[in-house]
Amino acid sequence: MGTKAVVLGLSGGVDSAVAARLLLEAGYTVYGHWLDIGLGGREDAQSVAEALGIPFSTGDIRRELEREVMAPFQADYLAGRTPIPCARCNPTVKFPAFFRRAEEVGAPFVATGHYARIRPGAGGAPTLCRGAHANDQVYLLARLPQAWLGQLVFPLGDYPKAQVRQLARDFGLPVAEKPDSMEICFIPQGDYAAWLEDRGAVPPPGPFVDRGGKVLGTHKGIHHYTIGQRRGLGIPAEHRLFVSEIRPEENTVVLSDGTDLMAHAVWGEGWNPLAPLESGEGVTLRLRHSKTETPARFLLTPDGPRAELLAPARAPTPGQLAVLYRGDTVLGSFWITGAARLGSP
Repeated sequence: MGTKAVVLGLSGGVDSAVAARLLLEAGYTVYGHWLDIGLGGREDAQSVAEALGIPFSTGDIRRELEREVMAPFQADYLAGRTPIPCARCNPTVKFPAFFRRAEEVGAPFVATGHYARIRPGAGGAPTLCRGAHANDQVYLLARLPQAWLGQLVFPLGDYPKAQVRQLARDFGLPVAEKPDSMEICFIPQGDYAAWLEDRGAVPPPGPFVDRGGKVLGTHKGIHHYTIGQRRGLGIPAEHRLFVSEIRPEENTVVLSDGTDLMAHAVWGEGWNPLAPLESGEGVTLRLRHSKTETPARFLLTPDGPRAELLAPARAPTPGQLAVLYRGDTVLGSFWITGAARLGSP
């Protein structure tokens, strides 16, 4: 088997289809691999493989997805946290499945259609870097172990999304006009509260309260809410109301005018280092899957990772991921468990 052999995660979407064609043009022997989560979709992935003349295989990940992602997703919402399942799935389910297939066919590399790049860092060690354009997806890859980076290929890292769509048309790929999927893969309709309810017990309705404990109304169940949420509260007030805190042990949702949402520090667990970083070093920090970044000072304390924010950040949320950057390089990540709001220690 040649050293340019690669297993590509072939989802049936535009991004992975274009990635397959670019890998072929770069001289790789490409093995397309589609992951079955029990909701169909194989036909599009197989049609891409046939159009490009590459081997195609499937892998059933339903059991791993339930254990590593879906059950924790449910548990997080029931505990008042707001999970980010893709960041949990990549290191525990999706990429391990691709590496298993790579071992089967003797391929030294794994590729996906993520908008990210692998670049040499200090001493030549591979580092995970942003894609060249605003559509980069490294936030969702920041839980991957550093040891895997040297085996990863991201063919779309230098391309903007619009160009990838046009390349799909130019290449005559059968999925060129397929809409992008923006939802969680196992909740394709996007209604996570209904999905949770279909799985069984969910928290009952309970009180909305203000910071002083005054009851303002009745919520639909804490799994319907996240910190910083404004829409869908249904509470009349003289000013806009926001979810300020979720207290699962009391089954209450605390509302405020939003002035208490700004934080000056966040902390968490599960530090995943991806590049050399000294405790006390200045970084930029992304606290959710958005383009907003905050300057911060990173501390690795005996109690776990902590970031002192050099500018206030709005509504850091337990269950979300804090990703640290130096320029375009991803330095590491941790799961957010708490935050210090302005006016608190």
